[in-house]
Amino acid sequence: MALALAAGSTAPAAATGGAAGSATAGATGSAPATAGAAVDGFWHVDGYGTVLRIADGRLWEYHTTAISCAPGGEARRTAPGVYRAENGTVRTVRTRGARGAQGTLHVAGAAGDRTLRRIAALPSTCEQELPEDSLTAFDVFWQTFEENYPFFAAKGVDWHAVRDARRPEVRPDTPREELFALFSDMLAPLYDAHVAVIDGKDRVFYRTRPGTHPTPRALEPLAKEHVIRRDLGGVKPQEFANGQISYADLPDAKGYLRIAGFTDYDDQDPTYAAQLAELDRALDTVLTPARTASLRGLIIDVRVNGGGEDALGLHVAGRLTDTPYTAYRKRTRHTPPQAVRVEPDRDSPRYTGPVAVLTSPTTFSAGEGFTQALIDRPGRTVRIGEATQGVFSDVMIRSLPNGMTIRLPNEEYLTRTGTTFDGAGIPPHLRTPVFTEEEFARNRDTAFDTAVTALGRR
Repeated sequence: MALALAAGSTAPAAATGGAAGSATAGATGSAPATAGAAVDGFWHVDGYGTVLRIADGRLWEYHTTAISCAPGGEARRTAPGVYRAENGTVRTVRTRGARGAQGTLHVAGAAGDRTLRRIAALPSTCEQELPEDSLTAFDVFWQTFEENYPFFAAKGVDWHAVRDARRPEVRPDTPREELFALFSDMLAPLYDAHVAVIDGKDRVFYRTRPGTHPTPRALEPLAKEHVIRRDLGGVKPQEFANGQISYADLPDAKGYLRIAGFTDYDDQDPTYAAQLAELDRALDTVLTPARTASLRGLIIDVRVNGGGEDALGLHVAGRLTDTPYTAYRKRTRHTPPQAVRVEPDRDSPRYTGPVAVLTSPTTFSAGEGFTQALIDRPGRTVRIGEATQGVFSDVMIRSLPNGMTIRLPNEEYLTRTGTTFDGAGIPPHLRTPVFTEEEFARNRDTAFDTAVTALGRR
């Protein structure tokens, strides 16, 4: 999920990591604010290029770099320390320490908290109005990536050399279409589906990993129909959460759970609480006491998953364990790693038996976070299919002085050994083709069949 107060997207270029305010999300455990005034003032959000101003029952966000400051949105207080934006995003600010000089920011839907430091005032750059010319836009574009993007070295890109080569091509009056093309050229070598430049409705640039499908949305209906016809014998599964979740019982006491995304579960209410409520309705219907007791294996299909809220994936993981454990650790270039935990849902039935997770390059973002959250799950979990897309971070959404928008990740999701799967994606244990033309033409689903076989082993 992007930190910006504007609504995000689940298209691959903006596929979102998510959020949550429960123990499942790895909250820091700091005491909640006891009054609205306790959090009033100015705060720096470490590692997120953001400053907050809180006063008079409102929260204002400013996006900052060393050379720029731009308003990012506004939210209104709904409870002490709790602020809701117009798009429904809820932010909770907590203070800590004797004088409340430090604190945490929790964005509903995101995994973990963000560290706050009190500052005396807004940065001086917030008092200056930047020119809207193309050269200024270039400088803010470059600086935003310079301060926040974590993967230049891994991608083999010398960002300073890119600036030295391309900045001389830009004039204050460079036409927008030329500047858009230049930005696109600069970002193309990253092959990062969480990186994008957007100019209005007609100009959008992003790239997925080489050789992978550019968007799950086009593939999703084909894959869904193929599974119903071929794997489920033409029997439509139960559907929940706007069709994002479906379930079917399989022969030999196995089950099939398909999760097409971790978002858009309730199209009437955009809040995280509403999405979580819809997810719980689905899980309560699927993971009944009788079914969790009788299942001998569960296939979880996230092969076509466009991402969404990380916290929803962590919540599903909490229904698949009796033992708390660390899902992963998150860090930015400017903050130490923070453990994100999976906590068992003690109030609901849980399935703790063998799980087969089906993945592919159209497993994006929060779908990958969910997959990573199952790596150290107690009990037997096997990954089958192809490597995931390789984009995990929440997405920062930033407006340039000339009105263009950029999106970029700023977080690394670390494994137990301190590595990341960014770029390459999470590899399967058992590699099979996934939804290829040959699989469709020959009426095959090798990944599904492999999962059925794997779960049959005791």
